[in-house]
Amino acid sequence: MTPNTYSPKDSSAWKTFTMASFAVAATMMAGGIYFMEASFAAKGFYAMAAIMLVHTSITITKTLRDSEEASRFINRLEDAKTEKLLMEVSRSNEV
Repeated sequence: MTPNTYSPKDSSAWKTFTMASFAVAATMMAGGIYFMEASFAAKGFYAMAAIMLVHTSITITKTLRDSEEASRFINRLEDAKTEKLLMEVSRSNEV
């Protein structure tokens, strides 16, 4: 691995903690909706809202991570090298 490559800095303990806390929160939300004194339609509405909230949280996290990673200097250099290589190949195909 070269010193310019990006490597995640999260430990396995942190990953385990985040997965466990997500599982506990999801279980508590599901239990709260299941035992709520409301109609089936209301429970379904809250369940769909909870699923959409989780989905959008994951999407926002991924989008922000991708944006941050794309802005790294090493990635911009690699993109420039790739663009230069593609331009050279394109010019050689035209001849």
